[in-house]
Amino acid sequence: MILDTTYSNKSNDQLINDLVGKSYSFLESFKMKGVGSKRMIIDDASPNFKNYLNATEDVTYANLELRPNGLLVRINKGLKNYTWVVPFYHLVIYKTNGSSIHAQGKFIHFKNNITFKENKSFFDKLLSSKVTFEKQYEFIGI
Repeated sequence: MILDTTYSNKSNDQLINDLVGKSYSFLESFKMKGVGSKRMIIDDASPNFKNYLNATEDVTYANLELRPNGLLVRINKGLKNYTWVVPFYHLVIYKTNGSSIHAQGKFIHFKNNITFKENKSFFDKLLSSKVTFEKQYEFIGI
């Protein structure tokens, strides 16, 4: 689900909190050594995402925010901000010449440059959080 979050909206905030949980408190964020990524350059996106990216050759940036039950992908398009809400049970991450996030029939591929490499610790945190989330739904083998 993609929301226009340029301006604060209580219904959007409530919807985000219902899907991926409330944001971490300052103390929890400090213990985790941060819950947000640095901004990364969007290299490619699925066709149904093109409306949310810059139409010209301008660079489109996005950053990621970790939540207890998912991930927020915040996209900056000029003066507008969009948030793609991705619960962990939809999230799939591929590492191919950068990284791409797939969910809900959409994907975003991030360019492999210095800012992407600086976010390696964030992606490690993201993957460990996803594994921890999915462990609570493990099935016992027969």
